[in-house]
Amino acid sequence: MPAAFRRLARRLLALVAPVPPISDALWLPTIAHYPFLAALTLEEQARLRALAALFLRRKEFTGAHGLKVTDAMAVAIAAQACLPLLHWGPPPQALGWYGDFVGIVVHPTEALAHRETMDAAGVVHHYNETLLGEAMEHGPVMLAWPAVQEAGRQASSVVIHEFMHKIDMRSGPANGSPPLPPGFMGTPDAQAARRLWRGTWRAAYRQFREQVAVAERFGGEWPWLDAYGATAPGEFFAVACEAYLIDRAGFALAFPTLVPLLDAFFRPAALA
Repeated sequence: MPAAFRRLARRLLALVAPVPPISDALWLPTIAHYPFLAALTLEEQARLRALAALFLRRKEFTGAHGLKVTDAMAVAIAAQACLPLLHWGPPPQALGWYGDFVGIVVHPTEALAHRETMDAAGVVHHYNETLLGEAMEHGPVMLAWPAVQEAGRQASSVVIHEFMHKIDMRSGPANGSPPLPPGFMGTPDAQAARRLWRGTWRAAYRQFREQVAVAERFGGEWPWLDAYGATAPGEFFAVACEAYLIDRAGFALAFPTLVPLLDAFFRPAALA
């Protein structure tokens, strides 16, 4: 049998062969470590486990600066990354949302990224930005491992945050307007769905920015949601989604107008 044919046969077998399940020794400690995963029903946990197993087959993990990405680390990332997809159909269909990239780079600590910006006078300024995670359009996802481990504190997860950016980017640069399913919330067409989505999110974002500004300038009470969400509409979307997926009850108290939209977005079958 020619070598080229053997390689093709192996690739075809990988496509049709059963996906190896995640062992109890890896899965159960992951669920126990993250309370928001432990709070899922047993049926949801089983669905998440199947999603994560296929995710692990399709993605490649690389450790930066000599970090070795263990199986346990990969499972922890996969479980959180797949949480937004939990109710989006069979695993192959749901994981299509992450189909534009393969690589996930894990750093042992916070990463430094070189940035440059131009001010109103046309002067270019160079600076370093500290990152816990970063998602690149049609490119890899970067994550700092210590931040991955701390998920759940203050309704935050760097993994969910960055993968919500990837979902947002399915319709272009991250701006808080991801693709919406047909008939979203009973709207007659895609234009009406986008109008409903953007109008509701714009109002919530404006109010949130005002809350953050009052807290910063006048010592007012800080909002429940991470203030980083006030930096851009795309960041507000990612921060809001991670908080909703981790603590829906708390999120509903802070952002009651957004809950129906996120319910319809993350659980389309349940509301159909």
